[in-house]
Amino acid sequence: MTTTTPLAISSHLAWIFDNSEIPDPHGKGERAIRFIKALRHPKSTLPGRAFQLDRWQERIVRRVYGDTLPDGTRRIKTVFALIPRGNRKTTLGAALELMHLGPERIPRSQVVGAAVDRDQARIALEEMVGIIGAHPRTAEAFQIQDTKNRITHKRSGAFYRAMSADAATAHGRTPVFALVDELHAWKKRDLWDALKTGLVKTAGSLLVVTTTAGVGRENIAYDMYAYAKQVATGAIHDDAFLPILFEADPEDDWRDEAVWHRVNPGLSCDPPYPDIVGLRQLVREAEHRPADREMFRQLNLNVWLDGAANPEWDLAIWDQNGDACELAALKGKRAWLAVDLSKRIDLAAVAAAIELDDGRYALHVRGFAPEAQLRKRADNDGAPYALWRDQGHLTACPGDIVDRGVIEDHIRELCDILDVREVAFDPYMAREIIENLETDGIPCAAFSQTLANYAKPVDDFEDLMMTRRLCHGGNPLLRWAVGNVVMMADQSGNRRPNKARAADRIDPAVAAIMACGRAVASASGRSIYDTASDDAFFF
Repeated sequence: MTTTTPLAISSHLAWIFDNSEIPDPHGKGERAIRFIKALRHPKSTLPGRAFQLDRWQERIVRRVYGDTLPDGTRRIKTVFALIPRGNRKTTLGAALELMHLGPERIPRSQVVGAAVDRDQARIALEEMVGIIGAHPRTAEAFQIQDTKNRITHKRSGAFYRAMSADAATAHGRTPVFALVDELHAWKKRDLWDALKTGLVKTAGSLLVVTTTAGVGRENIAYDMYAYAKQVATGAIHDDAFLPILFEADPEDDWRDEAVWHRVNPGLSCDPPYPDIVGLRQLVREAEHRPADREMFRQLNLNVWLDGAANPEWDLAIWDQNGDACELAALKGKRAWLAVDLSKRIDLAAVAAAIELDDGRYALHVRGFAPEAQLRKRADNDGAPYALWRDQGHLTACPGDIVDRGVIEDHIRELCDILDVREVAFDPYMAREIIENLETDGIPCAAFSQTLANYAKPVDDFEDLMMTRRLCHGGNPLLRWAVGNVVMMADQSGNRRPNKARAADRIDPAVAAIMACGRAVASASGRSIYDTASDDAFFF
């Protein structure tokens, strides 16, 4: 199969497409290539159904296995491969897994294929089963225990196990090789932690992550991706970590076929893959459906998205409002507070919009969640609540529910520091807190969750953001929530946050919108009802 070099390929990927020499002092790279090419694949169109190992794939295999240390041991310990959908990651991964039951095997060792759920884990297993069954020698060498998701090399006792991140048990594993598939979809980190800690128990172990781009920054995959970017750019020097990042720039025209060829290595092959006609059809449909456009950018061009599939705001602009203003330095400043009270077991938030002397507003937001449910919530929401707690952005309330008394105490603390002009609540959830605060002279205001109430505050919040007049200090909990916001709107363009359609929690962003809206309205001397459109009140 012939291969062409994509135009404007990222510099850290040049070695995959040029003819530069890849070190192989001990011949382990050549051994790996010979083994893979000796395999057969039931869907191969090559003579004898020989395994199709394209040039770009071969170069990666040679680099991973051939570039050894002087004593012959493995140099590369971790591979992070960001490759778009349709570039045959699963097929190559199955070949690597079989290699660790073949020439790379250690007697009675464990090889793991890990995916987000059982169905995804089965895909790689079935790919291996198909390859094994396509050749008499491999069919004889391996025992397939389908009901146990296990493949064993009969002579050595080395075995492969398909595992899923949603499984109840994860620890106690000591793999010598782990292939982690589509890490961007993992919310729970139990299996990831078990694999990472298990691999270090064995000398010469190898971790290979193959994934498409994900959504949001608060997840395992983004942590790995961010590290890979630093290694790729030279900001971090790590010879044991190999970044392979086939990705478009967020500013690239997603309809440009030159971009597709640059980030899909399979399109450089003859015949090319993924199907170029299919990609064109996806783009035609996505022209009129923003959610499909974002899906195409994420899965086919590997653009890491910041939040919702159809995000309301560009987080690059949000990040430009990241100046920090410490509360202690704002003592006595006028402030407007807003509280988003969730159900007792969910995330709640308190936001303070604090008036600065230069026309900007400092935005301080604190989340609240039950301590006992913190790990479960983190797994369900794919958010690092424990980290945000340790950083001071989230208060973990003792027990299994959000303690309204803890929220009330936080409001009183803010009132001791700031000149609080108003605390806005949805009265449906907060009657008891409102009564307690008003008894002590703290001014409270009702903010019903209607489109009429939100129309102007949403516009004001957006205006502050777009004109860079917010100082949110880079609060990661708030950034995550803002990135999840989607809106519902009426025919006049009035908007309010829509929790039902949000990708993840938006409570901190909702509180921030309420606080900023009340701050702008109060500073101008107007009511939020003064500028809402007439038809907004019907909603």
